[in-house]
Amino acid sequence: MDRIAVLVVDDEESVRTFLGELLGNAGYQVRCAASGAQALEMLEGGSFDAVLLDVVMPEMSGLEVLRRYRSAGGGAPVIVLSALSGADDAVRAMKLGASDYLAKPFGNDELEDVLARALGTRAPARQAVAPTPARPAAPVLEGAGEARAIISTSPAMRRARALVERIADTDVPVLLLGESGTGKEVIAREIHARSQRRNKPFIKVNCAALPGELLESELFGHERGAFTGATAEKPGKFELADQGTIFLDEIGEMAIRLQAKLLQVLQDEEFFRVGGKKSVRVDSRVVVATNRDLEKEIALGNFREDLYYRLNVVAIRLPALRERMEDVVPLTDHFLKKYGRNYIQGVSELPSEVLRAFTEYEWPGNVRELENMVRRLCVLKDPTLVLDELRQGRIPASAPSLPTSYAGDDGAAPVRAPEPEPEPVVRAAAPVASTQVLEMPSRGGTSAPASPAQGLSELFASPTPQPRYANPFDMPQPPPPPLTMPVAEMSLKDIGKRAAMLAEREAILSMLQRTAWNKRKAAGKLRISYKALLYKIKECGIVDPRASAEF
Repeated sequence: MDRIAVLVVDDEESVRTFLGELLGNAGYQVRCAASGAQALEMLEGGSFDAVLLDVVMPEMSGLEVLRRYRSAGGGAPVIVLSALSGADDAVRAMKLGASDYLAKPFGNDELEDVLARALGTRAPARQAVAPTPARPAAPVLEGAGEARAIISTSPAMRRARALVERIADTDVPVLLLGESGTGKEVIAREIHARSQRRNKPFIKVNCAALPGELLESELFGHERGAFTGATAEKPGKFELADQGTIFLDEIGEMAIRLQAKLLQVLQDEEFFRVGGKKSVRVDSRVVVATNRDLEKEIALGNFREDLYYRLNVVAIRLPALRERMEDVVPLTDHFLKKYGRNYIQGVSELPSEVLRAFTEYEWPGNVRELENMVRRLCVLKDPTLVLDELRQGRIPASAPSLPTSYAGDDGAAPVRAPEPEPEPVVRAAAPVASTQVLEMPSRGGTSAPASPAQGLSELFASPTPQPRYANPFDMPQPPPPPLTMPVAEMSLKDIGKRAAMLAEREAILSMLQRTAWNKRKAAGKLRISYKALLYKIKECGIVDPRASAEF
């Protein structure tokens, strides 16, 4: 019997290679398209059981590909992929006929779950002829079956491991704290593997991957006809995790309204599906994770205090990789074994200069960045390329501060060495730095605003200092996008969104100036994807000076 045919549509070659390898090992027949036009040609001339479609592509977007495919009568399930996780894109994709929506980056389990849902009962029967090989160990785990151990020698991780062993057999909620990429999902899976629920489902949900409207349906399911596009009854992730464990990643991104419904599930162990009239009872252990300071989010009104105390029964804080540098070499060895057998046969260790560069690097992306770096090294088979990336594009943990200077970078735009962060400035008599500074209204004196609305208007106004710029990359930016309504008529929520946008604008602009407008470097230092940064630049009204300046 033929294998399930999947078409992967993405303009990034690395993504196509990864998905092709992953799905191929899982028993699927995979073909790839590098553009929307190529995808439509392949869909017209071939038969596919499912389509994985990127949203952000040049020339023709994934949403346009989806629209044309459905208009031509194409009926294969289409799973939309995007790094921007925008609410508008997700809603539009569903309205255009997408079967599901998955935000990058996603885990192997998430992709397999989404494909299984889209293919229904066909997937298990057809994949039976090509058994899926044993899944590789999670990023900081090794071993086979249930005999897995966390790879770490640091005291902080030993304490975390000891706490996992103590609370695994209980059913209390667990709150995992730490920066992105520190291994929170690994710890969540370890808790499940050591619990009495180990033979039941482990379901992961990324709360930042979907807008509130879709996330509610994803978590709690919906009844047929509950909303446009709900053509069939769909169980939610809580139902799928019954008797097992549900892992809610990025819980700090969940909307306040959904937080109230989650609190009800934790208290009563029952909920209503979207559009449902009878309650559904579940017995699921809840593990949540976030890289945010939830106490600060509570003070800002973004997170419910009662939900925080309900979740914070046991909290485990995972240290950043730069705080446990003794784990870099063991983790590197583990990832080399994991990926080396697929790409570089017979290589058991890295050159000493590569290991030295790894131990001197700061690893802002933590264990996830280290894993991707080792995998890139295995694929490229050239240590000098990785060394150049570490030395030229990023700042090692032990590197001294460099003076401001410019150097050519293979014909690209000049790259300026990072500058120290400027001291906070409040109402300076004269501009002292090229970075624009938002000034808060004065609390007293003759400069006090005549009214609260006037004070808010000053806060949202564009900064006005116009210093002389010797460097074209420090040219003044146009003002932020104008307000859509008078400040006095704005709700507190709208005011908060506006203030957050202005804060993001200043942070992005400052980082772009520090990296001489090298957007890929700026995205790496801001710890967001390159495409997400491009979206933010457009949203905040930031203009690249290279587009208009003459050198």
